[in-house]
Amino acid sequence: METATITRDWVGRMIDGRFTLLEWLGGSERGGVFRTELEGPRAEKAAIKLIPADAADAGARYSGWASSMKLSHPHLMSVFRFGRCQVDGISLIYAVTEFADEILAQVLPERTITSEEAREMIDPVVDALSYLHSRGFVHGHLKPTNIMVVDNRLKISGDSLYVAAKHRKPISAVGAYDAPELALRPISPAADLWSVAVTLVEALTQRTPAKGQGVPFEAGVIASIPQPFADIARHCLTDNPAQRWSAEEVKHRLESAGAEPTAAEKAKKKSPVRMRAAAIAGAAVVLVILLTILLKPQRKPLPATPPPAAQSSPPAPTATPPPAQSAVPPETQAPAPRGPSPQSAAPSAPQAAALPAPQTASHPTAETQTTPGSVVNGSVVNGSVAQRVLPEVPASASATIHGTVNVAIRVVVDARGEVSNATFNSEGPSKYFARLALESARQWKFQPAQSRGQAVPSVWILRFEFTQSGTEATPLERLP
Repeated sequence: METATITRDWVGRMIDGRFTLLEWLGGSERGGVFRTELEGPRAEKAAIKLIPADAADAGARYSGWASSMKLSHPHLMSVFRFGRCQVDGISLIYAVTEFADEILAQVLPERTITSEEAREMIDPVVDALSYLHSRGFVHGHLKPTNIMVVDNRLKISGDSLYVAAKHRKPISAVGAYDAPELALRPISPAADLWSVAVTLVEALTQRTPAKGQGVPFEAGVIASIPQPFADIARHCLTDNPAQRWSAEEVKHRLESAGAEPTAAEKAKKKSPVRMRAAAIAGAAVVLVILLTILLKPQRKPLPATPPPAAQSSPPAPTATPPPAQSAVPPETQAPAPRGPSPQSAAPSAPQAAALPAPQTASHPTAETQTTPGSVVNGSVVNGSVAQRVLPEVPASASATIHGTVNVAIRVVVDARGEVSNATFNSEGPSKYFARLALESARQWKFQPAQSRGQAVPSVWILRFEFTQSGTEATPLERLP
């Protein structure tokens, strides 16, 4: 059978009577991958891989899927179901796995990754490989197309595992990311570490490996990457598999030296891959502390009650002073990584003029809606929206909406009016529209709030409403 018959034209077909092929995601001469949905009330997105049953490595792949069902690791993609089926008389094997939101291979053609991102990538990859190797398995297909983000967590594919030292790759399947010995020997853990090093160097330099076997990069290319990655590449890209570092040795090297980004890397545009959770979390903590300090009301001492006059009549009751105002507790949420920028933005809104401070005003609670530019507590001026960005929704996606899809995004705005963190306040029923809303919210600009004449951070809730006729967004300032 010719595997070329598995193409995008199969969209709409049913696999094994339960999995509809909804969208073509890509493929090769050895099979194809489609988007599908899991059975259940929520119809969760999943990916389904189809391979001809007579493919050279079909038996090993099928065995690997059976083994994957017994494995569980936070950085290894899950295999939900596998089996055999026929489409148009063609015998196939299939595996249904988690659906990837982003793939490393989609980023590398556009730019290199930074040292910080490389560390955040390689740590979970090596951790997952260490787990597999300790249980007698090898990955065997590690490369940029198999390093993905699933629900904000980096994972490696789990549908291509082999039993270590028992299976060999077909000669036709040995590629640029594979260790040179795979043309003659079964797959070993050392071969996975070769693939890690090739992927790491490519991600840091945008230099793709050579098509043939052997050392894929010139010595100068490896020398140009920062430490500890240069050491990892040199020790894993040796022809002798017995001399390569193991996953544990790579982990030890990473632990022994931090990978600080250079000044040039810090100035680069932020990554569309969600690999910056730790850095954003630190920024969010600083903002919350700053908000708490700036917004804490100043308590004035109560006037002393004068002593009662010396007389026979009972003293007049003293008026009860008003209760002191309480500080609004800061709101915190787990940070979400930054995503790709939307294609367009709405024109900027005019800057709101500061109003004169009234003589008396009460501080709003976190649930009180305030008017942008209004004065609160006599010294705090609310911010306003300077630029709003609405999601670009394809007509095909809008047609699937029945009623209204509501998504609420909580954004933390720094003192410059830039969104420093965006998280879901309410994700809504659709991850697709939730992702569009989150990406758009990150691009909003604000006229910053002010406290005592100084620009201060603020917290906003952006409510997006998706309908077939269009998308609306309503901003609500929560703090200050």
